[in-house]
Amino acid sequence: MATARTSYVCLACRASYKQPYDRTRQRSCPRCAEPLIHAGSAFAPPRRRDTAAWRTLTVLLNAGVGFHKSCCGGPGYRPRTLREVHERMTYAERGGEPVARSLVRYNVP
Repeated sequence: MATARTSYVCLACRASYKQPYDRTRQRSCPRCAEPLIHAGSAFAPPRRRDTAAWRTLTVLLNAGVGFHKSCCGGPGYRPRTLREVHERMTYAERGGEPVARSLVRYNVP
């Protein structure tokens, strides 16, 4: 029987790797030996040359927002542009809401 595989990301190399999930094992990038970040099983990496998408992804992953499957499909809403990230970060600062929660909001009031 096959094991479930999930995505791990190296932000420095802009690379994504599908590997079996193991909570106890720390993964490292085969290119630069930096630690990989667990992105989730519903993660779809942007193209390597799309720097704006990788900057957006860096903000999301460093805030603790993952791409894990929910019961009814994918991971839910995630901002795709730096403008969307900036709007939600500003809302979090002004409203006192945690950054991770405001980043996954579909609409900002």
